[in-house]
Amino acid sequence: MRRKLWRCCGVLIGLGASLASAQAGPQTAPQPQAWTWEQVKDRLELSNPTLLAGKLNISELQAQEITAHFRPNPQLTLLGDQIDPFPGGPGHGPFAYFLPSATVSYLHERAHKRELRTESAKQATAVGVSQQQDLERNLLFNLRGAFVGTLQAKAVLQFAKDNLEYYDHVLKISRDRFEAGDIAQIDLDRLELQRVQYESDLQTADVNLRTQKIQLLTLLNDRTPVEQFDVVGVFDFSEQMDALDFYRQMALDTRPDLKAAVQSVELAQSNYKLAEANGSTDPTFSFDVGRNPPIDAYIGFDVNFPLRIFDRNQGEKLRTKLDITRNERLRDAAKAQVFSDVDSAYATLNSNVILLRPYKQKYLAQAVRVRDTIFFSYQHGGASLLDFLNAESDYRAVELNYVNLVGSYLTAAAQLNLAVGREVVQ
Repeated sequence: MRRKLWRCCGVLIGLGASLASAQAGPQTAPQPQAWTWEQVKDRLELSNPTLLAGKLNISELQAQEITAHFRPNPQLTLLGDQIDPFPGGPGHGPFAYFLPSATVSYLHERAHKRELRTESAKQATAVGVSQQQDLERNLLFNLRGAFVGTLQAKAVLQFAKDNLEYYDHVLKISRDRFEAGDIAQIDLDRLELQRVQYESDLQTADVNLRTQKIQLLTLLNDRTPVEQFDVVGVFDFSEQMDALDFYRQMALDTRPDLKAAVQSVELAQSNYKLAEANGSTDPTFSFDVGRNPPIDAYIGFDVNFPLRIFDRNQGEKLRTKLDITRNERLRDAAKAQVFSDVDSAYATLNSNVILLRPYKQKYLAQAVRVRDTIFFSYQHGGASLLDFLNAESDYRAVELNYVNLVGSYLTAAAQLNLAVGREVVQ
């Protein structure tokens, strides 16, 4: 009896679950979140561990400014002397001749050492800030490359889907022609075998898109599944470009690595002044007070001058002086690198524009027209199967070359932004 009751309950529960699922309807997969370039860039600044570590380094440098600004601490010395617990001589207690005293001493820093330390620490912080900006500049370039790569992979994937859809339409027409006896079996077989190439292109494009998204998510330190992540942006090129001198001057004004090189020269000069100051003599002033029976109380003064006969900080003076020259050479090298980067990126970008212009104005439309014309002729017996396959292959090559050139243009634009130090080409 119990077994029958359990079976009835199981049937009722199963029917209830079926009705609930029927009422709920089919489950739809969540739409992937589409991020713009500005959103991706903001996320990098908030979550990239390398950038966050660099910000902590700046905080450490600012903490060193506090330390550099400190004055020397005064010294307190307490003395208890002439305690005599041993018997002998006239009768006396152990503290009969007790000598207490207290001494306060302070090191007086001459030649503005404290001010020079503070100035050096502040300049080191300024260099650190510029280096952090340069780190962000390079990470933004890597992020832009991954972003452009994702847009390019999306364009290639869409192109592969459109090609496969178009070719399936061609196969449908060809099968109808075969049924009508208009083409031979061998021609239909060759057409169907050619579909493998389109399927392969589609799978390759899909894998490339997933790989680009993974790289982008890695830079963002994001664990979002690839299927739920997407980016949106304009995948096209612009023919407008300013003169080379404009980008050169902007790079000289904004490049953080060049700014850091200039600041390093100033820091080296301050360190040399500090080394010179550290070679000077700093006196120590002392004041003491005590009691020495039969004197009830006394005070005393003391001044201590170290004799800098051997160590006058000669080695540090020489090192910091040489460091000025070294940083000046590095500054000149950084400036030369700025011009090299801008000129190279500008030439690459201009070359891509020159190549893309005829594609947009002429080649894309020609490729579509040739493919459609040859297909029409093939349908009506005016062209061979080989002519059609060659026209289709040429169309794919032209379209794919155009997509890759647009990707190269956007990458070159990112390279120019990197060279200039700010976004001058969107």
